[in-house]
Amino acid sequence: MSEQAVAEYRIEDLAHHSGATVRTIRAYQDRGLLPKPERRGRSNVYRDTHLARLRQIADLLDRGYTLASIKELLEAWDAGRGLGGVLGLVAEVHGPWTDEEAARISRAELNERFGGRPDDDAVGEACELGVLEAVPGRPDEFLVPSPQELAVAAELYAAGVPLSAITGHLRELRGQVEHIASRFLEFTTEHVFARYLGEVPPTDADAAEAATMVRRLRPLAQQTVDAELARAMRLFATRHLQRHLGTAGAAQPSGPMSVPMPAETVRAVQELVGSEHVGEFVRAATERELQARTMNELARRAGG
Repeated sequence: MSEQAVAEYRIEDLAHHSGATVRTIRAYQDRGLLPKPERRGRSNVYRDTHLARLRQIADLLDRGYTLASIKELLEAWDAGRGLGGVLGLVAEVHGPWTDEEAARISRAELNERFGGRPDDDAVGEACELGVLEAVPGRPDEFLVPSPQELAVAAELYAAGVPLSAITGHLRELRGQVEHIASRFLEFTTEHVFARYLGEVPPTDADAAEAATMVRRLRPLAQQTVDAELARAMRLFATRHLQRHLGTAGAAQPSGPMSVPMPAETVRAVQELVGSEHVGEFVRAATERELQARTMNELARRAGG
């Protein structure tokens, strides 16, 4: 590389500084992802613009973009539409969606938190689920992307829940949460982001505005899920406790009770017996069910 104000690189120097191989650089040139170098005698000369482009390509590949989609983005930039906003949007979406910071844990600490005995199968399943990540060159150390998630697992284990049940629950929960995330993205894309993403790739201004909207909406999904989970836990925990404790000793209502019924059920009964007979029908159906259960219980006792 020369010492001129404008840096110049041979292809080998460019490969060294960018982290790409010479073969990869030539492949990018063939696909039109990289501007043609300046021909000087029998050598090709590359500049900082080539180095910057290679780093942009590497960054977009790391974020999951294909070479075909990267080419579209770069062509839009070369056409003068700008890429700063698009890259800002990519960075905003790819950035952390939680304030939680990853931590590290040794194998000895891990064993201590989960019963004091090594369990290679459990560690392997935790790595498969992404609760733990192996640290290259450090077989006795793990990265913990979510210390909170690991702490919850440790508390459940200390409370008597087997590790196999914990991982099974996490797999089920993850599927449900991924469904919620997918629906939230579909919802916000339809009602918010469609106006920014109608043109592919979006203009620099639209992409920059979409990135701002991502920052504004980022916490909403978690806030909504937190509120709904709290509501559901309060409702179902109360029902669960009542079911297990039974009604013995509980105060019983002395008068009539209002029992909510689904609207579709009420409509079906109205169509069947008429609006004026809904209450009578429900009362008769309830009495019939109670009588049937009483007969079944008597038969069970007689048979026992």
